[in-house]
Amino acid sequence: MSKIINVLTFSAPIPVDGRHRAEELRRQQATQAKSEQVYLNTLSVSFVNYYLCCMGFETDLNKSDSWNVIQQTLMDIADLSLKNLGLLECRPVLEDAQFVYVPPEVQSNRIGYVAVQISKSFREAKLLGFVKQVQTDLLPINQLQPLDSLLEYLEELSQLRIAETTNNSLDSNQSLVKLKQWLENIFEAGWQEIETLLGTQSVNQAWSLRSSNGAFISRGKLINLGKVLKDREVVLVVTLPPDNEQEIDIIVEVHPTNGQDYLPPNLHLMVLDFQGTSVMEAQTRSSNKNIQLEFSCEVGERFSVKLTLEDISITENFIIC
Repeated sequence: MSKIINVLTFSAPIPVDGRHRAEELRRQQATQAKSEQVYLNTLSVSFVNYYLCCMGFETDLNKSDSWNVIQQTLMDIADLSLKNLGLLECRPVLEDAQFVYVPPEVQSNRIGYVAVQISKSFREAKLLGFVKQVQTDLLPINQLQPLDSLLEYLEELSQLRIAETTNNSLDSNQSLVKLKQWLENIFEAGWQEIETLLGTQSVNQAWSLRSSNGAFISRGKLINLGKVLKDREVVLVVTLPPDNEQEIDIIVEVHPTNGQDYLPPNLHLMVLDFQGTSVMEAQTRSSNKNIQLEFSCEVGERFSVKLTLEDISITENFIIC
């Protein structure tokens, strides 16, 4: 049993700065009972903050009400703010306790509840486990889930928040390019024929072979990567093969505008997945006439193409529909 307990819980000294903060807040309370409550709450928050930081999660004590003397005085609160995730309640319990007290004022607006056992010396603590929700003031300790479940839950929540943020960004973007419609000769504003943007002299033999007999569909868009200078303009080209019901091969290229011989150096071309993570990248050197990336997408899949040059960044969002 001892091996299982060691895996399911976490014991360590309470950080010194956390003990100092707890003592500081305790001295500012009017009654003995309130002083003890604030002291234990602050120790608990400090200990959970230490643990989660060690596990790689970003926290913000200054955004936690428990770190505010006024909020601590007004409520029985032990919240810890996790960046982009929400508030995690860190409830203290003493040794040999059978229940975790969760006051009514913190039974909502929380992503979870962690039980923190404070030692009699107030210098060490143990994380006993967690639950996602509570429906009672007294939570039995034997109903807590183990700590590894807490870490898995927070990681899943982090990935969900990233996906939601990316999807919201794409949904709000009115220029989402629907590539399947290109196969029906329906093009969004700004996407022009290659000859129009580059001139017939710049359209190379490879393009001519691609577009012969309508085998491939290519469209380009003028991208301004400079605030003033015209030589920071480039042409983003997207090429599609004949229609495929399951998967579409895509070629993304960047070319200098008509009249320019080379692309700017240190220009980055990236393909991002639906979460905004770069999955492939190309970069220009001192004398690149073009750069290119090739990949495949399934029907319904979203991706983005990002161009960056110095402090300028432009992103175009696409969907295969």
